[in-house]
Amino acid sequence: MKMILLCLFSLLCVSRAFYLPGLAATSFCPRSAQNEVPKPKCTSQVFVHVNRLYSIENIVPYEHSNFDFCDIDEEQADKDPPENLGQVVFGERLRASPYKIFYKENQTFLTLCTRNYDLSKGKDRRKLSFLNHRIKEGYMHAWVIDNMPITWCYKILNSDKQFCTPRFPVGCAVSKDGRRQESCYISNSLNEPGSTYVFNHVQFLIWYHQESQDDRDERIVKASIAVASCDSIPCAVGGKGKKVNVGTKKTGKVSIEYSYSVLFMENDKIKWASRWDYILSSSYQSSVQWFSLINSILITVFLSAMVGMILIRSLHRDIVRYNKSDSLEEMQEDFGWKLVHGDVFRPPSYPMLLSVFIGNGAQLICMMFITLIFACLGFLSPPNRGALMTAVLILYIFLGAVAGYVSARVYKFMGGLRWKTNILMTSFLVSGIIFGIFFTLNLFLWGANSSAAIPFTTLLALLFLFFGISLPLTFIGSFLGFRRTPAEPPVKTNQIPREVPDQSWLSHPFPSSLMGGILPFGCAFIQLFFIINSLWSGQFYYMFGFVLLAFIILILVSMETSILLCYFHLCAEDYRWWWRSFFATATTGLYLFLFSLHYFIFKTQIVGSLSYLIYFGYTGIIVFLFSIFTGTIGFTSCFWFVWRIYSIVKID
Repeated sequence: MKMILLCLFSLLCVSRAFYLPGLAATSFCPRSAQNEVPKPKCTSQVFVHVNRLYSIENIVPYEHSNFDFCDIDEEQADKDPPENLGQVVFGERLRASPYKIFYKENQTFLTLCTRNYDLSKGKDRRKLSFLNHRIKEGYMHAWVIDNMPITWCYKILNSDKQFCTPRFPVGCAVSKDGRRQESCYISNSLNEPGSTYVFNHVQFLIWYHQESQDDRDERIVKASIAVASCDSIPCAVGGKGKKVNVGTKKTGKVSIEYSYSVLFMENDKIKWASRWDYILSSSYQSSVQWFSLINSILITVFLSAMVGMILIRSLHRDIVRYNKSDSLEEMQEDFGWKLVHGDVFRPPSYPMLLSVFIGNGAQLICMMFITLIFACLGFLSPPNRGALMTAVLILYIFLGAVAGYVSARVYKFMGGLRWKTNILMTSFLVSGIIFGIFFTLNLFLWGANSSAAIPFTTLLALLFLFFGISLPLTFIGSFLGFRRTPAEPPVKTNQIPREVPDQSWLSHPFPSSLMGGILPFGCAFIQLFFIINSLWSGQFYYMFGFVLLAFIILILVSMETSILLCYFHLCAEDYRWWWRSFFATATTGLYLFLFSLHYFIFKTQIVGSLSYLIYFGYTGIIVFLFSIFTGTIGFTSCFWFVWRIYSIVKID
């Protein structure tokens, strides 16, 4: 218990150290400083980068260029930041914007561009209609300044607290019966029934902090934005909003003038290293995380007590009694798990498929553990965009050797002879299912012209990584696994299988597997909720210390659950533990799917057939991998338990 608390404290300490590995800070200075000799090491222009637009109602994201917003100048066109593999796969598309902001230069109502639409022209009508529909679906901008999200902050009702989100709406809509979207409440004038308003004016609020006495060493510590819908520029307080209604009108013209203002302010309280805190503190409640962690620890302690009681009392008593049975009569009176010693290591049905799942599960366990370690150290923090997904992909590719080795060892132990088939299935079965679902979803996203669609060149790069690195490593691991002599079981297997007595309905595979998945899921469902919520609501997730502890607790609970069920089955003289130990904890994935279904029905506002397909497609991938991960833990712990108890008991 003390070790758990010590690990908890240490992990929570490092989980907030976002800049521990070091992200280079950018120093800013006014344009006048650029004429000094020698030239200072600071920049004057503050670049604004735009990311994909996203909605919690229609989870199909779109690039900024899909909308008919203002074009960028040629001198700004090459200012796109570099993208890593994780950003591309996850659908992030950071692009340069036409906004020209210079450090400490305040601006008021600068016109960015004007867009004119003639509703009699089909092309203009489609552009305006696209904007109109995306506003009604609640699409939101995601902009970045100095590698930091521009936040949209507003006060919570009946509270003095302020909530900040890294996204802000494109506009707002009022239904025909007068119901306004939440973003329409920024102005009392945005209330006409059946109208759609675009926020065509933005005000950048930028706070800076002077790190030293040198005024050339100033850094941006906060960036926020205020939006307005203006029928004419400059905006008048309480003036009319800019409508982008299309309706059934076939003629007419609509003109949208986009503008922006800039205001710089000094802030001495926020340090550069902690500038993300106000964003992340708006995302999650640590008290809920602590409650979840304490709940998981209590379940682990309870299960550990049960397992300890069985091992120390029941199992120890059985072993002592079995080892003292010297006479033939006493041996014939044996009952329980010793009676099945001649069948307990009998190979199961479908040993090929089981070994493939175990090998890929070992690969996933190693990948998740290493990823969480690096995440807790700060290497995969939110400021390091795309690093988490990049790490997951690279580790999965290079850990193919683990999958090949473990699968080969398990398959050879079970007496398998088709080693070539085992190598190919280990390499392609799980990865092929994942890629098949992923590629199918990508085809639909390509058709919708979504930013979540992976470019063809990136798909080729992923295939090259798989066939050029992962596949050879899997072959090498399998070669090493098949080359080793399989371990000799502690007991011999009878030639004729023993008849399994009639079992109670609770001991049947399906009910016992359903019971086995409840406790592991109960230990992790709070963390799973926050992860799923961040995935589908576009929030940042950063509490990797909690996730690592939940990961360790999930492994412990899965092991103990599998050992308990395995012991009960063996005591009932049922030696068919191979697949049962796998499914006893793999059903945790079933509960994860049911939880995702509950989240979809009661927690989301997702609409549209493509959004449904994306949600359940990616959920299916997560559930499939999670089941293999937990099933591998259950099988491994049960295998170790069976090996231990039959190696220390006297078999005549």
